[in-house]
Amino acid sequence: MKEHGFSSGIKAGASIAIGYFPVALTFGLLAKTTGLSLIEATAMSIFVFAGAAQYISLSLITAGVLPALIVVNTFIVNIRHFLMTAALNEKMEPAARWKKALYAFGITDETFTVLATQPGHKIRTSFAAGVIVISYGSWVLFTALGHLIGASLPAFLQASMSIALYAMFVGLLVPSMKGNRKVVSLAFIAALFNSLFFFTGWLSTGWAIMVSTLASAIIIELISRKGVAA
Repeated sequence: MKEHGFSSGIKAGASIAIGYFPVALTFGLLAKTTGLSLIEATAMSIFVFAGAAQYISLSLITAGVLPALIVVNTFIVNIRHFLMTAALNEKMEPAARWKKALYAFGITDETFTVLATQPGHKIRTSFAAGVIVISYGSWVLFTALGHLIGASLPAFLQASMSIALYAMFVGLLVPSMKGNRKVVSLAFIAALFNSLFFFTGWLSTGWAIMVSTLASAIIIELISRKGVAA
């Protein structure tokens, strides 16, 4: 079982660490333009460790949204992690609860994919630790590096990096939309709701995102259930 230990986990997670480089670097740059200090930006990556949620948080901070709403939005965006960790628990070897809590914190879409696709055998906790340590370390390190680089960039170039936020969302959404009408419908309905709230001014930015997300998910789920019942 040595071949499935910590060092093997490091090797398996190396590709994630490389993939995190541009996204974490850009997050650090955007955090700088948002007004977060180096310590604040790095602390967000240390304690949150959730790419999409951190990007959304930056846009909400910029919009002056209440901290409580930012927390709620982060919870909604990351609620899928309950399902991912529950599914992964079936593949992991038995371990103490504190160990499970530690590697559960490190579960992202990417680390989950690497761990969940391991063939056959029960996954060792040390292997999971290796995957998560290198991924987590990469995210935190490149966030700090991005902020430091951003400090030396001209103001106009820092401002232009805001397009990376939208590019990331498109990059996350488009692959999942291919051949999946449910995802397309979910995105379309959420966009309609958010546009309605934006142009009418009925809700603030934070509430608009939260309500749009919940409403679109509920509508799609109701439609799906009716389709199955029929």
